[in-house]
Amino acid sequence: MTMTNPHGWAITRNPVLDHYHRLPEIVEACVQDRTGSNEPEGFRPGFHFPELDDRVREYFAAAAVSWRSLDDFQGLRVRLLDLTGNPATQTTKSLASLLIVARAIEHVRRTGTPVMLVTPTSANKGTALRDAVLRALDLGLAEPHQLRVATISPAACRDKLRRGRLSTDPELRALNPVLLFEGQQAEDVKPLAREYVRKYAAEWSGHTGGRMWFSLELANYMLADTTRALFEHDAEPIAQGEVRVHAHAVSSAFGLLGYHTGRALLEAAGDATPAQRPESFLVQHLHTPDMVLSQRFGSFERRNMPRYTWDRVARLYRQDQDPCFPYATDSPSEILDPTFYTHRPLTSQRMNEITREFGGGGIVVSRHECLRHYAAVRLELARAGMRMPEDPGDLAEWSLLMAMTGVREGVERGLIGRDRTIVVHASGTYARSDYDQLEDGDLHLVRSVDDVATAVGANA
Repeated sequence: MTMTNPHGWAITRNPVLDHYHRLPEIVEACVQDRTGSNEPEGFRPGFHFPELDDRVREYFAAAAVSWRSLDDFQGLRVRLLDLTGNPATQTTKSLASLLIVARAIEHVRRTGTPVMLVTPTSANKGTALRDAVLRALDLGLAEPHQLRVATISPAACRDKLRRGRLSTDPELRALNPVLLFEGQQAEDVKPLAREYVRKYAAEWSGHTGGRMWFSLELANYMLADTTRALFEHDAEPIAQGEVRVHAHAVSSAFGLLGYHTGRALLEAAGDATPAQRPESFLVQHLHTPDMVLSQRFGSFERRNMPRYTWDRVARLYRQDQDPCFPYATDSPSEILDPTFYTHRPLTSQRMNEITREFGGGGIVVSRHECLRHYAAVRLELARAGMRMPEDPGDLAEWSLLMAMTGVREGVERGLIGRDRTIVVHASGTYARSDYDQLEDGDLHLVRSVDDVATAVGANA
């Protein structure tokens, strides 16, 4: 345990390295089909990971996670599961990306066949995959032509894309293209990337001798997210009779699904009981409130949202009918953070089942509410050793602020029980001053599958 300040403490460990020996067990829990595929269109490497030597340990050093004590809130104990420890990404996506790229490294070692990862991303998944690839290259775990990544992001997320050596080095920039989708719907990056791999992977493979891996699969992220539960159990096990609620800003809730898989592993090993399983509290924004809608009404239909009326004096939209939605907002469909762009997530049904079985709920928050709580949240996090910019206009990643605001509003509105210990998943937070943005010459603008093929094919 490391003291961070007089007001709180933090425990920092590396759950990937601590539980590396359990990866086969974790794979078994997360993945139905453990085999890889040799067909380019459906390729994915097997679930094999490199042996732990000094270089591999250094590679995984970026997976450090912290368990932090926060100030009590209205008499409730609060903990922070800080997943932002890698300064090159400042989001939880590092853990999954390191494991994904490690599988690619091991495939290259076993077969001699190069791998290019292809992924759609709002920003954070792509940033983390690019960082993991660069770490592998810098440590000599693979050569530049053996391990590559191509990302496709919505234009609305451009300001969140980071510039690093994969962009500044001419050879690496050519081998690891960043594509920016100029279409109307941000979500269209997903079918665009999938269709590109389906249509062009075989041709690309024939030309390069490599394999193209569409890496956006739930299981790839659940592998890492199971370690959240294992880490929590190592840091501060749930006591008999204690009820915890895990709060998380979500788009598809990959992180909470993985967490519950980790809890199931602990229960199967006799280290915990289902009665100790925490509740889940989902936090979303008004642009994509689909998981909260589904949880509340069994439907994604926006007609179930409360009706907002315009307050001309305050210049805000208001409602007072449903405590799970903002009482005040600048717009009933505002985009608080473009990272949260998924409509009708396929994960919603499973998350609903978990909530019904183990308890929990959800809330949708607005920018107005986040700003109302900003100063108090910033001070509270500072006392726990975490930094947010003084000016909220400098905040580029709102995940943590959304989660903290959702907790505060949830407690005040009675959506979170009064006898709970609250665990906030700090899945991402960073300011614009924390990184250099990509420049025009670092990007390929695309609108179609053929545009993607031209951008990636030109760099073969």
